[in-house]
Amino acid sequence: MLKRDLPAHATAVYAGLAELHPDAHCELDHRDAFELLCATILSAQCTDKRVNLVTPALFARYPDARALADARQEDVEELVKSTGFFRNKAKNLIAMARALVADHDGQVPATMDALRVLPGVGRKTANVILGNAYGINEGVTVDTHVQRLSQRLGLTKESDPVKVEQALMPLFPRESWAMLSHLLIFHGRRVCDARKPRCGDCALAARCPSAGTG
Repeated sequence: MLKRDLPAHATAVYAGLAELHPDAHCELDHRDAFELLCATILSAQCTDKRVNLVTPALFARYPDARALADARQEDVEELVKSTGFFRNKAKNLIAMARALVADHDGQVPATMDALRVLPGVGRKTANVILGNAYGINEGVTVDTHVQRLSQRLGLTKESDPVKVEQALMPLFPRESWAMLSHLLIFHGRRVCDARKPRCGDCALAARCPSAGTG
């Protein structure tokens, strides 16, 4: 694909994804920014479905940052054990909550810089919080689905998540960045499987450079 054709291709891909997945949304259950931040930290190397099974008990026990900041490590570990890497996740959750209490009066900040210095929070997590809890499109959340589909759909040849994000941002209107991630994730989970993409069921197959090659 010629570089000059890429913006038009990106626009068509977005329109196709939006038509295919009109219900696309963040699949981590949450009621506020604090719950979303905890859930996103737990989602590392874990499915959203598993996280959603764990968080009700976690939030019932620790409904806000102040409660979680006072938690015992072993108690949090027990609650999040099934999400994997539970010791490190519990440590990060408690440290994150303590930082919120110490530096932000217990509230989740709404800027990239403030979020990224919190324990357990990188740019991807910060993008999730900003885009979904605060409606701020600071960047594109690049998880494994977004990374894989960006290549398959011919949006970029990059594989590094940071470079993928940098490649995607100029191709789409800023106000669509958060939704772009949801659309690609929905498509990756429901149609464009990593091992066996269902190209025959995909309305984007006609313009997908990877169609039929999976």
